[in-house]
Amino acid sequence: MKVQQKPIILLDRDGVINQDSKDYVKSVEEWIPLAGSIKAIAALSNAGFKIYVVTNQSGISRGYYSEETLAAMHQKMSDLVAAEGGQIDGIEYCPHGPDDACHCRKPKSGMIEAIEKSLGMDFTEQPAIMVGDSLRDLQAGQARGCAPVLVLTGNGRETQYKNIDFHFDIYTDLAAFAIATLHKYS
Repeated sequence: MKVQQKPIILLDRDGVINQDSKDYVKSVEEWIPLAGSIKAIAALSNAGFKIYVVTNQSGISRGYYSEETLAAMHQKMSDLVAAEGGQIDGIEYCPHGPDDACHCRKPKSGMIEAIEKSLGMDFTEQPAIMVGDSLRDLQAGQARGCAPVLVLTGNGRETQYKNIDFHFDIYTDLAAFAIATLHKYS
């Protein structure tokens, strides 16, 4: 029996890994993981999946927090995953606002393309999964050939009712996605 190649897993951050806020997550103290998300990332990492975070962070361009504060939030996230025995292989973030006409802000695929370049891969030819809670996450993944996955945390409950013209899988949260993925590729 041929073992399936494990896909690269791309995760949105706010609303998928940690609690989201309409007022933005602006400090390390406000960065609070969702129940089960840290253990889910660690379990996937321990099973040999490469995990990358792909996150819009327009709060930087809006002046709500600095890149140093964002780095501290990401260090907290990485440290929590490491404490569970896993690792996050990379983090790409877009610091731009919605009107900055950048190539990286989701639904554009620049952050995903940067990961592809760093890995020497093309996700239209190699398996990858983009997990998010908003339409723009799914669109960015779809644009680069990733299998789009919606979680119902964060904005996911509202997103599931949008008119989306491509297939995507739905899970209640990151932990449910991890369980199904670990089962599928075991």
